Amino acid sequence: MKRTLLHNALIVNEGQTIQGSVVITDQGRIAEVLVNGKPLSAPCEETIDATGCYLLPGAIDDHVHFRDPGLTHKADILSESRAAAAGGVTSIMDMPNTVPQTTTLDALEAKFDLLNERCIVNHSAYFGATNTNQADFARLDKSRVCGIKLFMGSSTGNMLVDRLESLRAVFGGTDMLIAAHCEDPVIINKNTQKYKAQYADEDDVPVSKHPNIRSSAACYASSSLAVKLAREAGARLHVLHLSTARELSLLDAGPVSGKQITGEACVSHLLFSQTDYRTLGTLIKCNPAVKSKADRDALRRAINADVIDVIATDHAPHLITEKKGGALKAVSGMPMVQFSLVSMLQLVNEGVFTIEKVVEKMCHAPALLYGIRERGFIREGYRADLVLVRPDRPWTVEKSLIQSKCGWSPLEGRSFDWQVERTFVNGHTVFDGTQVDNNYRGEELRFG
Repeated sequence: MKRTLLHNALIVNEGQTIQGSVVITDQGRIAEVLVNGKPLSAPCEETIDATGCYLLPGAIDDHVHFRDPGLTHKADILSESRAAAAGGVTSIMDMPNTVPQTTTLDALEAKFDLLNERCIVNHSAYFGATNTNQADFARLDKSRVCGIKLFMGSSTGNMLVDRLESLRAVFGGTDMLIAAHCEDPVIINKNTQKYKAQYADEDDVPVSKHPNIRSSAACYASSSLAVKLAREAGARLHVLHLSTARELSLLDAGPVSGKQITGEACVSHLLFSQTDYRTLGTLIKCNPAVKSKADRDALRRAINADVIDVIATDHAPHLITEKKGGALKAVSGMPMVQFSLVSMLQLVNEGVFTIEKVVEKMCHAPALLYGIRERGFIREGYRADLVLVRPDRPWTVEKSLIQSKCGWSPLEGRSFDWQVERTFVNGHTVFDGTQVDNNYRGEELRFG
């Protein structure tokens, strides 16, 4: 068994940062955590000098769209897991709105086959709820499937669950985590008609009106209904991509492990605000919409107050040609997984978060929330999912660095002071600071 010593790093783990070293094995485990003077128990065949670097648990992104199968003209599992590896993200959970949608047991099994065949990082997949497939929930393998994805707002095909009796059947039909996209379609449709009429003489509605169409009221109406139904049923609800200050009143502060109802903020809503439409236009068009600076700042405060539990990406690549148009014609979504960790570390430099809080929300909390076995922490015996990041190493996002198949990022031209120096998945170096190992394949996540 080969042992590798990650020597003299600043280890960020479980609320503290401490100088130390970590031993990992080629069997994918953390063998030793050497802090507070603890000596090395046996020699190591390889030593990686981590002086000046911070060693973090690998980030766990509970919300990605890798577009495979059926939408691989814009992204696929290999290309997007390359982006994850290059960004220090060692585990992902893939969403069901592909072609075919992951709303049947056969489609779910096919999705897992694709992930096992193509994904460089560790992985799981959601089962998508429809108005009529609640009977399949009982047949899901809870140790393998991360949760039920519920679209209460917008989706493609038949994944918009918009009948109250069906919603009650979803919330009452499982003890698995229900991850919900919450936007009220009636309010959105009403707003859409209003702005279509207002801009009837133009080709499209300006993208700056996107947060007026997919409004705070639309978000709150839907998320408050989800919380109400979850409480009535005693269900486990995870409200995805919160985007408004008002929705935060629906959640409680406290440690994630003690909550039945939890919330997620996405990097895009923590970075951008409404004023950024002037310069970035449809590149930052997503659902729910990027909203006001006040909303953005409230989300940031809610993370520090432990009202919001998880930071994720809603990584959703599209071709740049599909982003043409305005609030109605341009597609919604942006690729973020490669630059999510460095974006949050940049906010550490700006005094928005501490590095310990970033690790809590991107590594520890997802592991606890989903019950992921042996990941998300730097602990002896755990899987060696780790990332070395170096501060004070300025660089700029250039097109040539982008791993996502779509080939663009709303962060192009933005500079960062933190750099991902090495990413380990199960003890294997999948990214060495310049190259991704295309031949490695991650493992299925296990829950419970």
